[in-house]
Amino acid sequence: MIVLAVLRHDQRLADTAGGNNVSESTVRRWRDELIALLAAQAPRLDRALKKFAKRGGEVVLIDGTLIPTQRRTGKADRRNYSGKHHHHGLHFLALTDEKGRLIWISAARPGRTHDITAARHDHVLAHLRAAGLGALADLGFRGLDNDVRDPVIVTGFHASRTHKLTPGQKEATRVLAIGRAPVEHGFAHLKNWRTLTKLRTDPAHATRLLRALLILTNLEVNR
Repeated sequence: MIVLAVLRHDQRLADTAGGNNVSESTVRRWRDELIALLAAQAPRLDRALKKFAKRGGEVVLIDGTLIPTQRRTGKADRRNYSGKHHHHGLHFLALTDEKGRLIWISAARPGRTHDITAARHDHVLAHLRAAGLGALADLGFRGLDNDVRDPVIVTGFHASRTHKLTPGQKEATRVLAIGRAPVEHGFAHLKNWRTLTKLRTDPAHATRLLRALLILTNLEVNR
């Protein structure tokens, strides 16, 4: 319960330790041990998709998000700056079911990483095909699946100065946007853990933390 309070409310370790008659180092050790134990339970992408398909699932929702971090000094931190969000952070890719319940979350990547780049790195398309699943995504994933006859990832239509959308294309894009909206609910539940407001830029630490919070979030949402 002490560690959950630290993660949920981002309480200072010293304050939490003093209020519970334990040392700050003890609370830190408990926190790190619990995060490691929970993160180890987070499923791999291939196993998560196969489990979802076995339960009768047909379509997942995919999206990326930026978890803000404090700006660090030095040129090395420039890659953590997201031009899209105008903030430093770490990029995560996630999959949810049609109700927005988290299925899988990726490892942390620099904030400037594009959604489609992360998806290619994780071989999301190949894993979806292997599991026999489809996915709904926003326009940031256009070009990930170029199979016109039997697409796995559906992204809607993109208008340009030279190409205007037809009424049918506009309606299809609107329906798709409604269908993929619940993925934001999954991110919202995840970000309710206020410890993410001061995320460290260490990717390994961030990956363990996010995967641990995925497990906790699903326990909370599904109870």
